[in-house]
Amino acid sequence: MTRPYRILVATTLATAALLLGACAPKAPVTGTVTAADQVAIKYETAGRGEPALVFVHCWTCNRGYWDKQVEHFAKRHQVVRLDLAGHGESGRERKDYTVEAFGGDVAAVVEKLGLKRVVLIGYSMGGSVSVEAARRLGDRVIGVVGIDTFYTGFEVPNDEKKAAQMVGGFLKPFEENYPEASANFMRGFFAPGADPALVERIAKAAGSADKNMALSAMRNMFGWYSRNVPAALDALGPKLRNINANPKGDRKALHPSVTLVTGSGHFIPQEKPVEFNQTLETMVAELTSAGAKK
Repeated sequence: MTRPYRILVATTLATAALLLGACAPKAPVTGTVTAADQVAIKYETAGRGEPALVFVHCWTCNRGYWDKQVEHFAKRHQVVRLDLAGHGESGRERKDYTVEAFGGDVAAVVEKLGLKRVVLIGYSMGGSVSVEAARRLGDRVIGVVGIDTFYTGFEVPNDEKKAAQMVGGFLKPFEENYPEASANFMRGFFAPGADPALVERIAKAAGSADKNMALSAMRNMFGWYSRNVPAALDALGPKLRNINANPKGDRKALHPSVTLVTGSGHFIPQEKPVEFNQTLETMVAELTSAGAKK
């Protein structure tokens, strides 16, 4: 091989390596940010590309529940996930686990990373948390996607006294025997034919969560729904999307923003990851297009 030819080959390979490197997903990086009440919030970011997708987990869950989504979306977007206070690897010193404080956890991560355009994806309790985060983050949020959290048919009375009675009765078994009640609660969320190993893994995780945190978070979540729904959802307008469960295929969408995933229970991202990712991909494209027109 002549010297000019060797130089040409080396230059070509170097250029190809640079191009591939520019297109390759950014490797996952973990970090910690301090919430307003000084609780340490653990987060992880991977991939590159706008809008950034911020995944917010459900009650007694953690950021690991989004593994299939990170794998899929980090090829085209910066993907961020975090452990809310009292969950996963985040701090547990918080006294009162309110939806508003959880929303602050999410906002703190977004601000720490300097994200300019984001879609917040909130799973169950994470839906209300995402709405609160969106209030804090303003125009940088181009969309909120609720996962089996809004327009599901479940309602909390907006009368304070009635809501308190409902919540008190609901929480009683959790207060008496938290591990058993929470595990059974989670088992009831799955569609017929769901993977038994998945069901038991999630049930066990709920049963082993800190009781005080779990009860505080659930009590506050019900209170948030009573005070804020439907006004907070109406305020989001076209920025809101929802992916809801349809275990037996017999449900009807209760709002134009809702897409149903047939054959899935409450844990849609785990039970039907392919269908969930495809649905979310479509919604992100819609929100991105709408945001670009403003």
